[in-house]
Amino acid sequence: MLLTTRGRYAVTAMVDITAHQDTGPVSLNQIADNQNISLSYLEQLFAQLRHAGLVVGLRGPGGGYKLAHPAESITVAQVVHAVNESVDATQCGGMKNCSGGQRCLTHSLWDKLSQQLYEFLDNITLGELVQWPSVREVMERQESILSNTIANQRVALEV
Repeated sequence: MLLTTRGRYAVTAMVDITAHQDTGPVSLNQIADNQNISLSYLEQLFAQLRHAGLVVGLRGPGGGYKLAHPAESITVAQVVHAVNESVDATQCGGMKNCSGGQRCLTHSLWDKLSQQLYEFLDNITLGELVQWPSVREVMERQESILSNTIANQRVALEV
């Protein structure tokens, strides 16, 4: 399977934006802090996501990124594809040359799995994903950690 950290991080970052889109543009620094992803790595991913037309960058104070389309119309498969990831489970990358230049014995099995994975990811939108109970639970935990961190910083400044 060729879905790497690149694809997982891109989806995670897009879900983070989706979760916070009501408060305005989300900065890459916020995503990096919330999701523990390197800022420079996010910059690379967002160049691709912007090029694919999935996000819009806003400059200046209060700037950041927002979704270019409603969350209900952006699928997880689109995000994965935007960062040049594949959900191909075949050994040959779908080229059918996995066994001495020919299709291997189990090529059709892995090809079918690849199709199922793509269809699965293409049938889940960012809007749906942020409504999953497990995702909401993590979002609430992250918000709680952020709130505690801000409160602790305020106390430290007052001392």
